[in-house]
Amino acid sequence: QVQLVESGGGLVQAGGSLRLSCAASGSRASVATMAWYRQAPGKQRDLVASIRPSGSTDYADSVKGRFTISRDYVKKQAYLQMNNLKPEDTAVYYCKMILTSSVYYWGQGTQVTVSS
Repeated sequence: QVQLVESGGGLVQAGGSLRLSCAASGSRASVATMAWYRQAPGKQRDLVASIRPSGSTDYADSVKGRFTISRDYVKKQAYLQMNNLKPEDTAVYYCKMILTSSVYYWGQGTQVTVSS
């Protein structure tokens, strides 16, 4: 059974930084793509960043240059460093472990609120 637990969310002023963490259980974390999504009230859940087992990364255009995704294979954790936060970054952030297109797992989400 795979479990993902996010942490690190909170309230921050615009221009500030937060670091989200996602701790994964199970033996397959090292072969999975790890991703961060976010969902603002009344909006769909959108991809923020992803990192493949190889370490290659992708980012949404809206966060390029401000957010950095990384992972620790030994600790089975993924991270999202968020700098220069903007009010429009306010959302619930979800961690996702992707094994295949039809086998994936979600965390419970962590709230990020950026005040202006």
